[in-house]
Amino acid sequence: MPVNPNPGNQNPRDERADHVESTVVPVDSAQLNDDEVAEVVEAVESMEAAIEGAPSPADEAEPTYLSYEEFGRRFFEIAVTEARIGTAFTAIAGEEFEVGPIGSGPGGMVKVQARVRVAEPEITRDVGQLITFTVKLPLNIALLVNLKVDRIRYDVDGLVTLPLTVRCATPLQLRIEVEPPRPRDVFVDVNSHNVRGEIIRNLAQVDDEIRRVIAKFVATEIEKPEIRKARLIDVDTELGRAFEGM
Repeated sequence: MPVNPNPGNQNPRDERADHVESTVVPVDSAQLNDDEVAEVVEAVESMEAAIEGAPSPADEAEPTYLSYEEFGRRFFEIAVTEARIGTAFTAIAGEEFEVGPIGSGPGGMVKVQARVRVAEPEITRDVGQLITFTVKLPLNIALLVNLKVDRIRYDVDGLVTLPLTVRCATPLQLRIEVEPPRPRDVFVDVNSHNVRGEIIRNLAQVDDEIRRVIAKFVATEIEKPEIRKARLIDVDTELGRAFEGM
């Protein structure tokens, strides 16, 4: 009977295969229908394929090491993405609010009302020395100008632009800072249906009033507790939770 001169050098994969073969329980195929036989064959083939494909320690790739500085930079670039920034502004998207009636024009004789709806934000990222984002909030505005003797309606498209900057803070925090919008950061495109409506709109300074009110509304929204919370990641706290769950 041949003797294996190197019994300790037996291939580990062969050992696993022998073990599987020894644990297979014989099945009387006469007692199985065609579907059941096919299921048994498929299960055995899947087990063999898993054994053949199982990585051995020699197959595992060596890790690529980073410096602490490189890790920190990589962490920021991977952790703060457009999708994650978008979650901070989900509460604003779809919001509707009423403006007015507010007095406008000479002596405040003209009353301006508007219903504003905030659409889904558009977010772009710029990775430089700082990681910054530009958040654009499209607006749909139904505008009504009341002249007492007449009412004029306008269809208005608007856009609020918010610049964001990602920063580090002690002890180990990731903060997303946003500058509150000013009236000049609000763009409105008023569609006047006739020359008369265009003249009244300019005389009543409608655009300026709409920009001012929208800027104030958005500035208030981004300071709400749920949005402020989404703009702060306490890494120290999150790491503590992760280790507690190990």
